Amino acid sequence: MTLSDLVPLSRAFYEPSAAIVAPRLLGQVLVRQTPNGLMAAAIVESEAYLVGDPACHGFPGETRRNRSMYGEPGHAYVYFIYGNYWCVNAVCRPKGCAEAVLIRAVEPVIGTDLMRAQRPVTQDTNLSNGPAKLCIAMNIARALDGADLCDSSSGLWIALHPTHKKFLLSHGPMITTTRIGITKAADRPLRFYLKGSAWISKRSKAHEK
Repeated sequence: MTLSDLVPLSRAFYEPSAAIVAPRLLGQVLVRQTPNGLMAAAIVESEAYLVGDPACHGFPGETRRNRSMYGEPGHAYVYFIYGNYWCVNAVCRPKGCAEAVLIRAVEPVIGTDLMRAQRPVTQDTNLSNGPAKLCIAMNIARALDGADLCDSSSGLWIALHPTHKKFLLSHGPMITTTRIGITKAADRPLRFYLKGSAWISKRSKAHEK
């Protein structure tokens, strides 16, 4: 896989509800281009946050922090958590709807050495098997809030995996389970991951049976 293979997904891809987009993002490629080099990683875990969802950052209404969620689909919503870490989301639905998909885990395919330099770990599976971990490894922070994920010049975009069907077959099946790391609406089955990937943040043994 090379940079020329990484064509951004279209704006229309993000127009449906995050509940639809989240599973469709599995296997697609998160791309980060920096002055130090290119990084790319296949998305293997995602989580949807919806309108009317108490766990969604857009639920209380538009604020300075969540403004990107209320923007056009196909943009990044990057937020700060626990006073230490960043998380990256793909905004879905038309402007004003405030839905997004949290990218929870990715499997490196390009620039693994650069990711290791930014997040030194003893095992590569710990590089990016969590939403904050992947942002550290791929150098994603506040400056990328609102970045156009459909534009390869934005520094951060999501590309169609050039062998998407093959990747899904080799890493599947897809597991659907409840979201993690939240207290509100924690019972909703809005987390999706590829069982065959070693980069999953937390497995659901009950759903993998």
